[in-house]
Amino acid sequence: MALFPAFAGVSEAPDSVSSRRELDWLSNPSFCVETVTTLSQQTEEAAALVSEGSPLTRSPPQSEPSDESDTNRKLRSASRKKKKEKKKKRKHQHHKKTKRKRGQSGSSGSEPDTDSEKDKPSRGFRDGNRESEKLNQENNAAAAAAGRRCVWLEDIQALSGETFRTDKKPDPANWEYKSLYRGDIARYKRKGDSCLGINPKKQCISWEGASAPKKHSHKHVERYFTKKNVGLMTADGVAVVRSKTETLPSEPVSFIPVKDSDEVFPPVTTWLNPLGIYDQSTTQWLQGQGPSEQESKQPDSQPEREDVLLKAKVEEFNRRVRENPRDVQLWMAFVAFQDEVMRSPGLYAIEDGEQEKRKRSLKLILEKKLAILERAIESNQSSVDLKLAKLKLCTEFWEPSTLLREWQKLMFLHPNNTALWQKYLLFCQSQFSTFSISKIHSLYGKCLSTLSAVKDGSILSHPELPGTEEAMFALFLQQCHFLRQAGHSEKAVSLFQAMVDFTFFKPDSVKTLPTKGQVEFFEPFWDSGEPRAGEKGARGWRAWMHQQERGGWVVVGPDDDEDEPEDDDQEIRDKTLPRWQIWLAAERSRDQRHWRPWRPDKTKKQTEEDCEDPERQVLFDDIGQSLIRLCSQDLQFQLVAAFLQFLGVPSGFSPPASCLYLAMDENSIFDNGLYDEYPLTFLNLSFSGISCVGRTDQLGCRRWTRGHSREGEEFIRNIFHLVMPLFSGRERSQLCSSWLQYEMAKVIWCLLTKNKKRLKSRGKNCKKLAKNLLKEPENRNNFCLWKQYAHLEWLLGNTEDARKVFDTALSMAGSGALRDPEVCELSLLYAELELELELAPDLRGAPAARAVHILTSLAENSPYGPYAGQVLATHILKARKAYEHALQDCLGEGPASDPAATDSLTRPVSVVKCFMLFQYLTVGIDAAVRIYEQVFAKLKGTVSPGGPGPEDSASPPSVSGVLEAVTLMHTSLLRFHMRVSVHPLAPLRRALSEALQLYPGNQVLWRSYVQIQSKSHSASKARRFFNAVARSAKPLEPWLFAIEAEKMRKRLVETVQRVDGREVYATIPETGLTHRIRALFENAVRTDHGSQCPLLWRMYLNFLVSLGNKERSKGVFYKALQNCPWAKVLYMDAVEYFPDELQEILDLMTEKELRVRLPMEELELLLED
Repeated sequence: MALFPAFAGVSEAPDSVSSRRELDWLSNPSFCVETVTTLSQQTEEAAALVSEGSPLTRSPPQSEPSDESDTNRKLRSASRKKKKEKKKKRKHQHHKKTKRKRGQSGSSGSEPDTDSEKDKPSRGFRDGNRESEKLNQENNAAAAAAGRRCVWLEDIQALSGETFRTDKKPDPANWEYKSLYRGDIARYKRKGDSCLGINPKKQCISWEGASAPKKHSHKHVERYFTKKNVGLMTADGVAVVRSKTETLPSEPVSFIPVKDSDEVFPPVTTWLNPLGIYDQSTTQWLQGQGPSEQESKQPDSQPEREDVLLKAKVEEFNRRVRENPRDVQLWMAFVAFQDEVMRSPGLYAIEDGEQEKRKRSLKLILEKKLAILERAIESNQSSVDLKLAKLKLCTEFWEPSTLLREWQKLMFLHPNNTALWQKYLLFCQSQFSTFSISKIHSLYGKCLSTLSAVKDGSILSHPELPGTEEAMFALFLQQCHFLRQAGHSEKAVSLFQAMVDFTFFKPDSVKTLPTKGQVEFFEPFWDSGEPRAGEKGARGWRAWMHQQERGGWVVVGPDDDEDEPEDDDQEIRDKTLPRWQIWLAAERSRDQRHWRPWRPDKTKKQTEEDCEDPERQVLFDDIGQSLIRLCSQDLQFQLVAAFLQFLGVPSGFSPPASCLYLAMDENSIFDNGLYDEYPLTFLNLSFSGISCVGRTDQLGCRRWTRGHSREGEEFIRNIFHLVMPLFSGRERSQLCSSWLQYEMAKVIWCLLTKNKKRLKSRGKNCKKLAKNLLKEPENRNNFCLWKQYAHLEWLLGNTEDARKVFDTALSMAGSGALRDPEVCELSLLYAELELELELAPDLRGAPAARAVHILTSLAENSPYGPYAGQVLATHILKARKAYEHALQDCLGEGPASDPAATDSLTRPVSVVKCFMLFQYLTVGIDAAVRIYEQVFAKLKGTVSPGGPGPEDSASPPSVSGVLEAVTLMHTSLLRFHMRVSVHPLAPLRRALSEALQLYPGNQVLWRSYVQIQSKSHSASKARRFFNAVARSAKPLEPWLFAIEAEKMRKRLVETVQRVDGREVYATIPETGLTHRIRALFENAVRTDHGSQCPLLWRMYLNFLVSLGNKERSKGVFYKALQNCPWAKVLYMDAVEYFPDELQEILDLMTEKELRVRLPMEELELLLED
């Protein structure tokens, strides 16, 4: 048969052999005519089927295909059909093999059944082959029909699986991306990185994107602080308890048996549990049973039991607040209980993963507390505590403006609540976004004027609450210190000046008027130009009013002999210094010289326009609203003492606790002064860490009184001359003593700085003042002044002169001196000064004999005589009996019920001190300690911690103050004994620990404790003590001294590690101390008092700067401004630590209206000159 039917005749012609050879290639032995006939019939049938099945097909003009193309198409379809048949045969053989294996592995079944099962799939397979052949024939026929006539691809249903489509539209992703879409690339795995056929030594293939060889990471041992282990530590453990019925074994055992809290008995062996190893629930499961309802309800695990207990507590709280909705304390306890509930959040968890989420959700706790407080306020509309708790809670997620509106609503409802006013002022004072000096200053005026109206009875709807006058005085002091810290010292001094005139020199004609009317009458006096308190020629408001009624003052010409002081102090001494250093020095200099308000000098014909700095003038509008009436005699004296303390005079006044930590801004509380040299007689000039007016020194500058300028010293002298005639008795004696102590403080400053030239002049002036005070008739028998004068002579080195003064004063006392507290204090100081001479190595024995003579003479009824030799033993026995009887009398009296009878409280302090020192000198330290223990056991039950200290002599002492003074004497005596002999440190440490737990705010005790702990190599005990006291006590001193103790230890480590700036020893861990100090700072600033204490923020900033971390230091500075935006010393510290930010800091100070005495523009002009 020919390959092409058209040439069949040509190939079979018998004429020529050559022609047959040429056309041999046309003959195809495998081609059959029957095949062609069959194919043509199938093609016609398929075309007919297509035409019938798709009547709507559109046929474009056709071109007749050639016989060659038809033949090629038939050949391709035939070859495709053969390949499919081969593939199906292979699959059929594999299927038969698997069937055969399964049949052999079966354990049952007969051979005929197996054969029949084998035949069934073979027949089914043949039937499937026939169906597939028919389908292929139909597809081929359809393809042939489509070849003759063009149809739409979607219309040929049978060919949709066997046809291809040519997409001529380009794919933009092929040039937009680096490679083809990963779904279009066949997946494969590459075995190795090499390629077959290349020489691995000379050739290599770099596979793009080849993964780097995996590094086998060595798993490190996880520490306790990793995230995973912290989560394990916070998870609740299973409680393990001992059975109640279990008895201890009589014989020793090799291990301690630990059993679960639920006593589990071994199950009985049954046919289901032959070995007895299944528990009850497993046995029930094997029987197809479940636990009973009672068992299912019982909690099996410890967390479930805790949830049951918590639910019971919640139900109990709900029941109690439902029955007693008026119980405010119950509502507050319910709010506090929410913290405990949220620690185990299984109560409120809906899903499994929600427990941890709710446990960490602070917002959820706040919202629950807020909902409870709102319910409580609905039942208690007048409760201020609940509303305060709500405002404090809402600080976390309310905007400042919303909080301010809520505060204003609360103050409108309770204008007579002084505690609420104090918290409101603190809130407004610490809001940096809305803070400005003028706003807060006017707010203080509004507060004091409103409380004055309440006190006068002008606001009828709200009566005066108890303690309103004391709270108003505390708020007045808080305003004065606020102005001082903001740099507006002139306004603060003017407030004190106005209050002195308004309180002590008020005309009788206006005393019956309400406070507002009195203030209106006071305004003409303030604006008249009349000299005010502290100024030369001040006579007071009353004298001015009387003289105005008579026709005015007669103007007296100025004294020609007295030269007017001029400000010839050069502000800029070195113009080559950096600009920030020049600005700091000039600003501090002006702060120190210009703290007094500027007044026009009429003798020089000055007017208000002559003032170079208008801020130095204080108008009546700046002070008028803050004037208050003080009717209590005690508060009137405290006003004078506070004014003197404000000026830097050690008057012994300590600010109220509400404003103490707000006013603390310098670190003199850590300065021991002369305590180490004189442990018994050191002069405790406690300023409680509060700077005097005009001082903005850098942190670390020693806070001992150095005095003011000549004008400032004259101002203080004028104050003393003005107020001393207003008092008598103890108050006047206290004022004289404060004045003399102020001059002695300057002498001590010269002793510390070893300035001999100034020491001589200061000592001369101080002795002159003491003699002048003692010459006054009221002070001739004032033993406090005699004591101060003798102590001054002793400090100046005039020991013999000091002894003469002491002997003269004691001889004036006469007999029965033990009943006079002032004589006891005088004798005690004399004996202590003599005893301290034993600290010198060349003097031993003689000073102790003199001290015994002084204390023995005090207990005798005979007049005092100078020291003549050793005291007889009989005299010592008589003195001891006298001291014992006096001590029993003092302890038997108990606390005084009459506040005026202060002798009943001051006398025990003096007697106990003298008796302790006498026993120490005659018997030993143990006898003195026994007396202290006796007094401590007697008075401890009547003491409330946190009472006023002994240095607060401006107010009468309390029982707490008595015990505190005795404790100070005890610790001082132990410290002295350790200096002169060998004695263990444990008794002193134990005494200080007990005292500090009672008086956590006593700075003298903390200084002693820190000093003795700094000598110990182990800090763990001190750290535990600091932590315990700081967590339980409200004062801030435990935090401050804990930080100071760690800093002292860090300085000690650094002195060992670094010598001359070189690293010598690196074996002592230093970073641990750094992190500990930073943690202490962070915990301290989170407390209520610490967050608004400028001293704490200054110490924190200074510590971080010393570490060299500038960015963290800046963050702490801005965080400090968020809490204390009024403290000018913080801004000045920032200028010193971050000199590049000078202009930004000055702009911030100007924006918040802090006092900038030297603007940058003026500094530029001064530098140009």
